[in-house]
Amino acid sequence: MPWQRLLETPEPLPARPLADWYAQLVERLGGRPSSFELALLGGRLAPSPGLAFFVGYQAALRALWPAAPRTPGALCVTENRSVRPAELQTRLDGEALHGRKDFVTAVEAAAWMLVAARAEGPGEAPRLALCVVRAGSAGVRLEPLPALPLMPEVGHGRLHLDGVGCEVLEGDGWDDYVKPFRTLEDLHVLTAVTAWQLGIATLHGWPQALRLRLLALLVGCSEVARQPARAAASHVLLGGLFAQQAALRDEVNAAFASGSAELAAVWQRDQRLLEVARGAREKRLDKALASFARRKDA
Repeated sequence: MPWQRLLETPEPLPARPLADWYAQLVERLGGRPSSFELALLGGRLAPSPGLAFFVGYQAALRALWPAAPRTPGALCVTENRSVRPAELQTRLDGEALHGRKDFVTAVEAAAWMLVAARAEGPGEAPRLALCVVRAGSAGVRLEPLPALPLMPEVGHGRLHLDGVGCEVLEGDGWDDYVKPFRTLEDLHVLTAVTAWQLGIATLHGWPQALRLRLLALLVGCSEVARQPARAAASHVLLGGLFAQQAALRDEVNAAFASGSAELAAVWQRDQRLLEVARGAREKRLDKALASFARRKDA
């Protein structure tokens, strides 16, 4: 039972390089946990909000591609700050990839990558395929980028592809993978970071009422994890979860401020990670709410 494990979990796993820490986490969890369980228990075991984000990101990848290996991975879409299919240049030519991805999360730790590439024929509308690339394959080159002020332990980099062999996943790269991933990532990162907060609350004796509200938020996350990522209702429910987390902000910040100065500084630095992609998430919420309003008026 994940809830019993969550409540019984001891001290977090000590920080290590991303790939090593994730291997230690997978060994600790054992078996093959669901994506939600990975985010929940992995976030609880994370020693920092940055590593909680990382495990939430890995959990989202497994929700997107259930056949993913147990090793860390990465989703590679962005080119020149855009994810719009018509603006991407990376191309699938037969079974080989050519191009560049500009901003890949944790690419230095990834043993495999899901790469979005243009795959339409001449004269056709832009169409994406999602391709599996193994790190270390011929034609793959990684270019690390400078660490960001936010979550500096989670690096980013460019991925260069020069005729790289790949496996093409079934389905449409945009509709079946890239588009729903944003919702899956929001949910699993929220789960992991809230589980990390609950772990800190437990270890440092935060007020019981706050601990229980964090736990209730995680129960809500578990329900949304069972819903289709592309459904309008899922976007509304996810909006409710983020609203609950936002409503706890002052209490959480006060609890951090009353404890370890070092821990409070880390949270002060990294708490903005819950604001990542906020604009896109709010647009999805507005669109979902509008769809229900139209049905009511019909």
